[in-house]
Amino acid sequence: MQTNLKWTFKNELLTKLIVVVVTGILAAVSLNIFLIPANVFSAGLNGVAQLVSGAFDMYLGMTINTGILIFVLNIPIFLISWLKLGKEATVYSFLTVVSMSVFTMIIPQYSITDNVLLNTVAGGVVVGLGAGLCLVFGFTTGGLDIIALVVAKTTGKTVGSLLFLQNLLIILVSGLMYDWETALYTIISIFCLTQIVDKMHTGSQKMTAFIISSKSDEIKAAIHSAIPRGMTLLPGRGGFTNQENTVIMMVVSKYELYDLEKLVYEIDEKAFVNIVPTQSVMGQFLNEDEQREHRKALQTK
Repeated sequence: MQTNLKWTFKNELLTKLIVVVVTGILAAVSLNIFLIPANVFSAGLNGVAQLVSGAFDMYLGMTINTGILIFVLNIPIFLISWLKLGKEATVYSFLTVVSMSVFTMIIPQYSITDNVLLNTVAGGVVVGLGAGLCLVFGFTTGGLDIIALVVAKTTGKTVGSLLFLQNLLIILVSGLMYDWETALYTIISIFCLTQIVDKMHTGSQKMTAFIISSKSDEIKAAIHSAIPRGMTLLPGRGGFTNQENTVIMMVVSKYELYDLEKLVYEIDEKAFVNIVPTQSVMGQFLNEDEQREHRKALQTK
């Protein structure tokens, strides 16, 4: 696992670009192969784009490709991402939206089954895999995912649950525009998506990290500047070398885990990192904004 992590971090650009392309393909397959032929709607701005496209066709007799609408609707949301999630996350999210739009326009609409329920479940699972994959690597598929991730990082709420709440509007509009059976199938699709996202990326899950390294001071300083979490320094001694060392112990949310591992191995490739799932945390486990405010208060004293 450690070797895989090192390879991933050293080839991060290539890895993330592959994720961008794979996510675009998964989203396009979900829409054009499963959901659109079954007249079932996706989550987030993909679903909004479907509704807008359907409204143009139904009321104005105009056909607008869903891929184009996905790109256009995402433009204003990238400003929020730039301010709250940072430049890197925004750039990769933007590339993901471009990838989704392009592949949605390239891959033709084709139904492989007439079973609406199968299309609904498959569509939700496939697009959920893409969305979860992006979140694991620290960026999103754009749209409502960005808003949900911003809220998750500042409050610790589960990302998938937030997405489900935001998508209630899509369900209601789909029922009003078409029929309530369509809305019910849309609920199933979105539920499948949120379950996959939460399995792959549970922002509220806590993890305890034990970090042992000969460069613990450098790692401690880097963590302090990059990740808004407290640390506990424990005295340690190597069982084989008998050398004294410092063990860094800290509790992080799962959405911070990738950044933590990347940071550690950038400083010390030989570091030993043990990640343990944490059942519960008592005391102050502050969200990101609360941590930053707490640090500012300490600095002003």
